[in-house]
Amino acid sequence: MLNADTTDPAVLRELIAGELAAARERTGRLTDCVEDDELVAQHSPLMSPLVWDLAHIGNQEELWLLRNVGGRDPMHPEIDPLYDAFEHPRAERPSLPLLPPKEARGYAHDVRGRVLDLLAASPLEGSPLLDAGFAFGMIVQHEQQHDETMLITHQLRKGPAALTAPAPPDHADRLPAEVLVPAGPFSMGTDTEPWALDNERPAHRVELPAYWLDTAPVSNAAYQVFIADGGYDDPRWWTERGWAHRQQAGLSAPLFWSLDGGQWMRRRFGTLEPVPPREPVLHVSWYEADAYARWAGRRLPTEAEWEKAARHDPATGRSRRFPWGDESPTPAHANLGQQHLQPAPVGSYPAGQSPYGVRQLIGDVWEWTSSDFHGYPGFRVWPYKEYSEVFFGPEYKVLRGGSFAVAPVACRGTFRNWDYPVRRQIFSGFRTARYAGEET
Repeated sequence: MLNADTTDPAVLRELIAGELAAARERTGRLTDCVEDDELVAQHSPLMSPLVWDLAHIGNQEELWLLRNVGGRDPMHPEIDPLYDAFEHPRAERPSLPLLPPKEARGYAHDVRGRVLDLLAASPLEGSPLLDAGFAFGMIVQHEQQHDETMLITHQLRKGPAALTAPAPPDHADRLPAEVLVPAGPFSMGTDTEPWALDNERPAHRVELPAYWLDTAPVSNAAYQVFIADGGYDDPRWWTERGWAHRQQAGLSAPLFWSLDGGQWMRRRFGTLEPVPPREPVLHVSWYEADAYARWAGRRLPTEAEWEKAARHDPATGRSRRFPWGDESPTPAHANLGQQHLQPAPVGSYPAGQSPYGVRQLIGDVWEWTSSDFHGYPGFRVWPYKEYSEVFFGPEYKVLRGGSFAVAPVACRGTFRNWDYPVRRQIFSGFRTARYAGEET
């Protein structure tokens, strides 16, 4: 994984080639495990057909690397509008004249071959898109992000399981329920992460009062207490919009949960199983997370609070790349990259904890924060406004930390995700906070 010290062009080319190959191998696993009729089907109006994602990955790679970096002519300009994510909403995409699976695979394969030739000849410096291989890194992250999207589609599809993976290791410890993060400043965002996207920049000083933060994400067992206590039926715990949505959508439990003879069950990638009490709760909306926090006498953390707990080193005063330090994630640090198809029990990954003792800040589940999605002070669009700026505003809430579905290359202490507060199909959970001095 790239860091600011990777400057040798030969080393950088090898790293980029490896990341491109890893992303494409994962794309293959997600699309080769089902028949063509499932690739072209829309498994939910919230998601594209898998075959759209497959060709879209190739189209974006051609657009940014072959055309913008390499100066090549378009290979198939007539398909560009079909795979423009802003041109057609997901619900409309099955009606488009999309490339069939064989042609979509062939197109992505042809693009990749030309990209590897371009990479071999590129100086990887001399322009903003080339410096440190930024454009290549952006495309690697783009493909891995769509791999996560396709994994969500697999969770939504009906029918038998098409994917398998071992369970995550169970090395959870008994820990304090919360940790204190003292008052003081820290550096939020980054100026040095070579492949950081525009919404992660620039680094800026943030001053925070002292607060308490959950040591681990909220568990299924804890969330079941909220349900049993009538949390879904009491408007005191919900915002006005949240309560309206909870009534309109008929929410009564996390997505994919059902009661069977008094036992909570869940559907996970085609398998029906008891809800594991020690895992972080998954597939909850921002409204549900916020209601739980209010019921518990707490609140959702701001994204600044989340990032300080994840990155700030009180011994040195600097901000780390990851909770454990600056080195790239390993399986000992975090549950990432679809190595497992579920979160690890709360309190796992001692090697990945932050200097404050907070665990599982990276991987397992995306964590809702209380913050709306906005640019940082001094934000500048790069390299196109549709990546971040068009989403700025109160309509979107920020999630942090990544999930088991996020690749290490697309996950770091500064990485920001965002979505509508009603979204539940994403691999989202949360942890809670309180100001120092508040009672719970």
